[in-house]
Amino acid sequence: MLYHYGPEKLVIGRFCALGEGVRFIMNGADHRMDGPSTFPFPIMGGSWAEHFDLITGLPGRGDTVVGSDVWFGYRSTVMPGVRIGHGAIIASGSVVVDDVPDYGVVGGNPARLIRRRHSDADIDRLLALAWWDWPLEHITRHIRTIMSGTIDDLENAAPA
Repeated sequence: MLYHYGPEKLVIGRFCALGEGVRFIMNGADHRMDGPSTFPFPIMGGSWAEHFDLITGLPGRGDTVVGSDVWFGYRSTVMPGVRIGHGAIIASGSVVVDDVPDYGVVGGNPARLIRRRHSDADIDRLLALAWWDWPLEHITRHIRTIMSGTIDDLENAAPA
């Protein structure tokens, strides 16, 4: 996580896979853009530090929130305030600047939706199942189904 100076949080769900070099850039990386210069003089210290109020309280995009079961490819980057849905895949080297839907596959710079992993109806079923919230013992008993079964199989394996 880079530039975490503000109140915004990074929230990551369960069972996410982060490839090497994945970065989350937080709102603290923002610079003023309403004046002639974007240079952050106050962070250089000295007599410039007395003007720190010029770089605090800049408008932010809020918390960065990642759902459960998200796979981040090698060296992907997530910009501030982005929301990434459950079951999403972020391709290697992608720069995520906008929200990613549940079970969306995104790639590129800026990252764009390539496709959805499942139909809308199946995504609704998967979200209702929320296997990542099952008790760990139950997940352990049903790893094969979770990893390679069908959605019907997953529904049949759901805790009573």
